[in-house]
Amino acid sequence: MSHNTTEIMVGGAVLAGALAFAIYAGQATGLSGGAGGYELNASFRSLEGVGVGTDVRLAGVKIGTVTGVDLNPQTYRADTRFSVQSGVEIPDDSAAVVASEGLLGGNFLEIVPGGSEFYFDPGDSVEDTQGAVSLISLLIKFVAGSGEEG
Repeated sequence: MSHNTTEIMVGGAVLAGALAFAIYAGQATGLSGGAGGYELNASFRSLEGVGVGTDVRLAGVKIGTVTGVDLNPQTYRADTRFSVQSGVEIPDDSAAVVASEGLLGGNFLEIVPGGSEFYFDPGDSVEDTQGAVSLISLLIKFVAGSGEEG
């Protein structure tokens, strides 16, 4: 009987560990529904490196996540939906910028606050956007441009 009891206890511990990992993974990727907030929209020319679950940051602090990305067939732009934590008010003249964590880091959506005394309401669109800058195209321009000044 002690052999059966040991197997049951080890199995229970493995299941508890798996459940704890699943909860942690859901919170880390922003998939948990526990945090309240509101949703905003933005349209980008290039959303390279940003997808559903990507962080939305303000002053380097995570304030939300990207919740949806769709291609607009009329404008050929990436229509993006993102959530913002409750209690975080964003001025309505703020900009949304695709920023990079560094040369080898991933991209994230950065909110650059404006100076307006009015704030976005849930469902509003951020009009001032700046898409991703491709490092490869910048390097090609730099290499191509360096030979011309000779």
